[in-house]
Amino acid sequence: MPAILDSGARDTGCILSEPNGHRGRANIVIAAGAGILAPNTVLAKVTASGKYVTAKATGSDGSQTAAAVLLYGVDATAGDVWVAGLVRDAEVNGKTLVYDPSISSQALRLAKDAELAAAGIIVR
Repeated sequence: MPAILDSGARDTGCILSEPNGHRGRANIVIAAGAGILAPNTVLAKVTASGKYVTAKATGSDGSQTAAAVLLYGVDATAGDVWVAGLVRDAEVNGKTLVYDPSISSQALRLAKDAELAAAGIIVR
């Protein structure tokens, strides 16, 4: 039997639908120190800086509230990185989303999905 190759998460692979003209996308800044992030990662917007990090299970600086989905993989280990993200009016495939390791249960995933819905991003 031939080996099955898995190339991992694919850029924009989560998108099921989005509005005309890519209106659901925006150029966002991934904060320095966020590390290497895979495409389709669920993001939160840090209130003080307006920059994005992975959406955590807890926090008090905005990093606890899912607000966007990263469309392309980035390395924000050493500095801020500009990249496209889904921020409104879109449907995404929940099976392709990448969550922060602190999102360790189905209940926490459902909570992040509900937060995305509040931002206009519906997880299917």
